[in-house]
Amino acid sequence: DLNAQGTALESYGIKVQSEPQTSDQEYIVRELVQKKVLSPDTKVNQVSVHDSVCYLDLSEEFTNAVGTISPELALYAVVNSVIAQTDVDTVQILIDGKDMTDVAPGQRDVAMVFQNYAIYPTMSVYGNIEFGLKNNKVPKEERKKRIREVAEKVGLTDYLDRSPSTLSGGQRQRVALARAMSKNPKVFLMDEPLSNLDAKLRNQMRAEIILLREKINTTFIYVTHDQTEAMTLGDRIVIMKDGFIQQVGTPTEVFEHPVNLFVAGFIGAPQMNTFRTELVRENGKYYVTPLGSRIEVDGETGENLAAKAVDSRSVVLGVRPEHITLSQPGPHAIPCTIIVNEMMGSELHIHAETEDGAQLVVRVPTLGLRRQERAELVNGAKIHVSFPGEVMHLFDPETERNLIYG
Repeated sequence: DLNAQGTALESYGIKVQSEPQTSDQEYIVRELVQKKVLSPDTKVNQVSVHDSVCYLDLSEEFTNAVGTISPELALYAVVNSVIAQTDVDTVQILIDGKDMTDVAPGQRDVAMVFQNYAIYPTMSVYGNIEFGLKNNKVPKEERKKRIREVAEKVGLTDYLDRSPSTLSGGQRQRVALARAMSKNPKVFLMDEPLSNLDAKLRNQMRAEIILLREKINTTFIYVTHDQTEAMTLGDRIVIMKDGFIQQVGTPTEVFEHPVNLFVAGFIGAPQMNTFRTELVRENGKYYVTPLGSRIEVDGETGENLAAKAVDSRSVVLGVRPEHITLSQPGPHAIPCTIIVNEMMGSELHIHAETEDGAQLVVRVPTLGLRRQERAELVNGAKIHVSFPGEVMHLFDPETERNLIYG
């Protein structure tokens, strides 16, 4: 479906002709440089997909991409347009170990799902799903079989005769998914497929995509700015900033072991609290002194610091809001004042300010919180908070790299 794909790419500023020529390479590279996705001296070497991993070989900064998440969505144009569209001299495309460089884009065994659905309003749901199969000259009986199978998987069996104009946003996105699934592709390329849906539908479709992935054993490359989608849908996540990969890892790895301050603040909601403080090494133990308190760095973090023989130094201390608790006054507690209390239903998000003017966020579960205690958590109230040493993240103030995992 080159016309629909070309239209979607054009909406992001990259024009692709229905039959790309080798001269397109200069245009695409020039556009990516202008958009600051690539530096002017970057050479496009190779893109390949194999064993559920997309390998991007553009320069030393670009490696191992499977699903991308970035505030600027810097990489999706490279991945989606190169794998699905371009036919250029300086790119080699390997899918499942097979060289697809000189294969026409429509024959590369990939399927794309777009943010704007890219379905045909004049065709029925059945016609939309069938369109790609017809172009690939799939026999009629086989087309019927595939359409019935994918319609059942995405819950569209009762809507096959309907026009897209009669469908909800979630149902239209299912049509786009069904059309992609009907091709039985080696690779699914998904460009923010849920961003046009409201919150309820996003949650529903996210669950459906997770179930879909369990039914279909194939590669998904999913680009999103929504960390919830990345954390729940991805086997591995590539986090990017300004066109450069910051970290590649499983959802657990990037959450528990962020390699730098950007990743630490980007993954997790509310974002990680950070404080400038001192790391003190005394008698083989480590302590931090944030905001007048003194807390031992113990557990795995303390062991790793000792193994790396880290000396006393200035650090940026990071602690996630869910790891901070309300506490009684004491040497390990930080006094602060509530400035905002957000009621989120199952928990409170308490925004507080310390005596030094630093601000932090604390997530307080409402379960088990007595009514009198909740009534006291009002703006202007004085509270004390604390956190255990094993939940700390320590970063270099200059490089912003994690002292242990960076």
